[in-house]
Amino acid sequence: VAALACTNRWRQKKRPPVLRSTRPLVLANKVANRREQAGEATCITEMSVMMACWKQNDFNDTACAEEIRMFHDCVAKAEKERKNQNKDILSSGENLTSSKVNKLLRRFPQITRYV
Repeated sequence: VAALACTNRWRQKKRPPVLRSTRPLVLANKVANRREQAGEATCITEMSVMMACWKQNDFNDTACAEEIRMFHDCVAKAEKERKNQNKDILSSGENLTSSKVNKLLRRFPQITRYV
């Protein structure tokens, strides 16, 4: 009810309310860490094919060389994509994670006082 009364007074006077900050309006040099959502797992099918081959051949690597090579190729490709994605922090249109924001704030600290 108090908020409604404040809103009505503001409309009657046709002036926005005065904002008084208790702290200076300056960005902090870091943000709170939020748990990042785990990305989707990669190369699951290749790994399951490789493990099934090992099981059939009593864990003999020579019999499953092709499956092992396919799995390693998939892992290398996924690692390359992950590195390319993390290379340019500001290129994506999505929200930044807290670790990326902290990295940017460390690179460009806020000036809180004049020297």
